[in-house]
Amino acid sequence: MDRDQLIEHLTLAKELGVSGVSRDPAWRRKQETVQEKKPDPFFEADNSPKSPPIPLIPVSGGGFAAAMETNPDPFSALSAVRQDIGDCTRCKLHRLGRTQIVFGVGNPDADLMFVGEAPGADEDIQGEPFVGRAGQLLTKIIEAIGLTRDDVYIANVIKCRPPQNRNPEPDEVASCQPFLLQQIDTIRPRVIVALGTFAAQTLLNTVVPISRLRGQLHDFRGGAKVIPTFHPAFLLRSPDRKRDVWEDMKKVRELLARPA
Repeated sequence: MDRDQLIEHLTLAKELGVSGVSRDPAWRRKQETVQEKKPDPFFEADNSPKSPPIPLIPVSGGGFAAAMETNPDPFSALSAVRQDIGDCTRCKLHRLGRTQIVFGVGNPDADLMFVGEAPGADEDIQGEPFVGRAGQLLTKIIEAIGLTRDDVYIANVIKCRPPQNRNPEPDEVASCQPFLLQQIDTIRPRVIVALGTFAAQTLLNTVVPISRLRGQLHDFRGGAKVIPTFHPAFLLRSPDRKRDVWEDMKKVRELLARPA
């Protein structure tokens, strides 16, 4: 990291409200076992109302199931999920101008996973999630808790870019959600950060807005914890909310620091 990059990183940290860093490497290590924990008053309970479940479209192909049965290493299983998606035509997005599938990127054995909404123009061109301006901000947020993009896994609910970056529609979410769940089941993250309204509402099966969901800890399938927070694209428009995101990320850091 050169001098200008260091100055930029420290400036962002100051905007987020970072007051110090920890050199303790314990929270970076992948834990193999999960122990039951007593409720922690540091986090609020998840009392958000639930919406009717989205009807999932059946996933064709058995590559993922076969990989999990015969060779359950996460890299192979994720490759099988991507193979099952193929050149997807399951919803209308394939004929609305998408360039390619944007699957996911990062450490397949990550403790921390970020889930966004859908690819934008830069992501559609490069085939990787969060590479535009919002992605650059996400990278800095990850670095603010002492990690890099290589330490985490990043994916979106929707794998194809909606036209003009419009909001995902229910049938599009239903088409892609099974693949997102397979990614999560493969990686088995301890913490999932849901970035923005659509990611949080999809993962938590709720209609509650992100402004009410953020700041709370939510249980998720397989024992993971979901922490919803504002999307980096929202922070680019509303930089005064960066402090809220930093408060959420401090909770992420505390969860990762605990022995599993």
